[in-house]
Amino acid sequence: MAGDEPTTPAPKVPALPGGGVRLPAWLVRNPLHAGWAWIGWWAVLIIADEFVDLAGWTWYVFVGMAALPTLVCTVTVLHATPRRYLKPVNESVLSHFFVRFLALTAAFLVWGVSVVASASISTTVQALAGDSERAVTSLGLNLLLAAVPLVISVLWMALIVRCAWFLRRLRGWRQVPEDTRLPKKFMRRSPQLRRVVVGLAHPGLLLVAGLGTSILALFLGAVELTLNVMT
Repeated sequence: MAGDEPTTPAPKVPALPGGGVRLPAWLVRNPLHAGWAWIGWWAVLIIADEFVDLAGWTWYVFVGMAALPTLVCTVTVLHATPRRYLKPVNESVLSHFFVRFLALTAAFLVWGVSVVASASISTTVQALAGDSERAVTSLGLNLLLAAVPLVISVLWMALIVRCAWFLRRLRGWRQVPEDTRLPKKFMRRSPQLRRVVVGLAHPGLLLVAGLGTSILALFLGAVELTLNVMT
């Protein structure tokens, strides 16, 4: 109608900063501190379980829960990172050769330890089983099965160290890095969730949670199983 003022379109409601994902403000501001608090809480429960002795399986649940957030975030970050990012950045010829030298030295040490351990195990099995071929085979298989958790634990710790080293290159040591080498499309629509995931995928947090719990599992699980089988 004449004289009516033109209607203005309704203002658009801005989208949530987190792309629809509502997260606690304290978690978004301090994801790394939240990660350390999480690990500390479960560490207290692990220590308490040693005194209270709740059940045989609760210790493993506590250990797994302590490392769960940083492991999940690390897997998420590494899964979204292209393989070409593994290429070294500004690596000198000296560092290239030195890393290979360390790798060869470590391989030689592992080979030497394996030879000595094999000879020792062979002598022990022969002494325990006597001349019975069936007894020797049975005891050898039992020792092999007992060594599987030990080997898996060692390889897992090596993987954790490797992932932590790459995270250092990828996002640095800061709680919320300003400049990362992560793909730009990684959680672009959820900046809050991206901030939390990148904050929890911290190399130091991964080393303490993943490597620390692995060492506990190694000494309290795999070694105990090996000793039980050998005795």
